[in-house]
Amino acid sequence: MRTSQSSNGSPKRSKRLDQPFDPGVLRRAEEIVEGYRIILEPSKELGFIGSSVELPMVFADGRTPDACVKATRSALTVTVATMMEMRKPPPTAKGTRTEQVNVRLSAQEKLALETAAAGSGFRGISDFVRAAALEKSFGR
Repeated sequence: MRTSQSSNGSPKRSKRLDQPFDPGVLRRAEEIVEGYRIILEPSKELGFIGSSVELPMVFADGRTPDACVKATRSALTVTVATMMEMRKPPPTAKGTRTEQVNVRLSAQEKLALETAAAGSGFRGISDFVRAAALEKSFGR
């Protein structure tokens, strides 16, 4: 543990740099991430790149599928633990989606949504629109 002095001159303990999360927070983050769906994509340069449906902007890589899954889970755990410490609710694992909604768009609207989705790290319009609508509706 690092120590420093508080405003009243008494020693104050702070977190170690190599252990930034409370063990309880880290354990809960690991439990949450365990339910996330991880997507692997082959990469000529890196082996595999992993991300998740629940946090599409979090990536990791690995030479083998197992190494990539492990690295991706680690990156997701750090992200979720950080969100928890910031008092922001992390996304929950997605259940099976059984309902479908079809929306007609003009060519310009479709292009605008595809551009916004790609710019936000989503692979397609549907995940982008779902995430935006749920965030607006439920304040997630």
